[in-house]
Amino acid sequence: MQSKAIKLEPANSFTWASGWKSPVYCDHRRTLGFPEIRTIIRDSLVCTIRKYYPGAEVIAGVATGAIAQGALVADAMGLPFIYVRSSAKGHGLGNQVEGYLEPGKKVAVVEDLISTGGSSLAAVEALRRMGNPVLGMVAIFTYAFPLAVENFAHAGCELHALTDYNELLQLALESGYIREEQLDLLKQWREAPDQWNV
Repeated sequence: MQSKAIKLEPANSFTWASGWKSPVYCDHRRTLGFPEIRTIIRDSLVCTIRKYYPGAEVIAGVATGAIAQGALVADAMGLPFIYVRSSAKGHGLGNQVEGYLEPGKKVAVVEDLISTGGSSLAAVEALRRMGNPVLGMVAIFTYAFPLAVENFAHAGCELHALTDYNELLQLALESGYIREEQLDLLKQWREAPDQWNV
């Protein structure tokens, strides 16, 4: 909670890019301003990749939220780094994948946040189209929505996150960031986020 990267406001709502209303907002970019937190996240992502994707030859960050974290991870692992845009640029070389990537090299993808998984999996598909096997994805945080679980399964992409929504609520409650009576409301939102209305 030190970096204030996560805001929980059960009585209000934030509007996501998808149009969903939410009582929670995550901005993991803020953690980059706190060296100790930044290092913990980097090292945790590195450990996760080494455990689940030891054959990774390239690290890819999903633009824009995971570019910095992906670069930190690649540097710590001594591996090449690339990043993947949500879509190809409309100018210049028209790249969707930025950086030097040899066809056939095995990629581990770094993401900051998983909601529905749509933009994350678009990055995976872009890499596959270029002829690169994607070993899987690591993320800082996932809401673990059933839709996201279904989307990752359908895409045949393995996902490992450092933490999830239930763990966030437990920590927020233990630290006094939220009250017990707010817990049910926050849990209800996760069950049907597309229907949420404060």
